Amino acid sequence: MSAQHDVKILFSEAEIAARVEDMAETLKHAGLQNLLVVAVLKGSFMFAADLLRSMHRKGMQPQVEFVHLSSYLEGTVSKGHITILKDIESDVSGRDVLLVDDILESGRTLAFAKDLLTARGAKRVMIGVMLEKPNKRAVQVQADLVGFQSPDVFVVGYGMDVAHNYRQLPFIGIIE
Repeated sequence: MSAQHDVKILFSEAEIAARVEDMAETLKHAGLQNLLVVAVLKGSFMFAADLLRSMHRKGMQPQVEFVHLSSYLEGTVSKGHITILKDIESDVSGRDVLLVDDILESGRTLAFAKDLLTARGAKRVMIGVMLEKPNKRAVQVQADLVGFQSPDVFVVGYGMDVAHNYRQLPFIGIIE
């Protein structure tokens, strides 16, 4: 394991919790039916868990699946080629799907996943992300739900990592 660094808080645990509740409220009123939440591993696991619990508190009953896609492998810059490391098991035909990811940057991974689910017959595919870096887009894809706009810095915590470190942090931060 590499040496730990100081991490400056960008978005606090309380700010994240409040924003996730707002996002779930928006979803509650989005007219979603037979909803399947597809969490993109690994980075979205904390956000997806919090969002699903919030959706439950608001009376929603989504099913959940996980897809593991990679465009980074060991690096910190997207390579542009998407690899399916673990696919979902559920049939999405005629269903509303919410893709949940940690961050929307280049958009390659989410565009790939949205196109894949649409091609498999999903009625509607929405995208929900905790962070968005709007100036980093390499492909045309928009999130339907965004937790926060992020400055163009490398972020960690709340499921996001650098070389598998810092995922456990309950906040989103910047390594100093």
